[in-house]
Amino acid sequence: MMEIVLSIGIGALAGSGVWLILRPRTFQVIIGLSLLSYAVNLFIVAMGRLRTEAPPVLANRAVGDPTQYADPLPQALVLTAIVIGFATTALFLTVLLASRGLTGTDHVDGQEPEL
Repeated sequence: MMEIVLSIGIGALAGSGVWLILRPRTFQVIIGLSLLSYAVNLFIVAMGRLRTEAPPVLANRAVGDPTQYADPLPQALVLTAIVIGFATTALFLTVLLASRGLTGTDHVDGQEPEL
């Protein structure tokens, strides 16, 4: 049951992110990229098998059973992706503010859409 909930959550985040990326406003594109990166981060963590009360490394130097240990690699990848995503979002927002200051709009082609 938990796998279904996680799959639906990842799908909803990814679908919402793609929909926002296709919008004409720059701010919506930035939010869409953030949602898509959250979906990818959840996917990576889910592929690393969520385990509770399992150590991430071997306790001694002997050969151990890998099913008894948590995989630390997905957690490290997601942590790195979160930091890089935060920095990229800050850069995008800075470019958005500079572009809005120069052009007066945040529309992608520089013109307001006709309604």
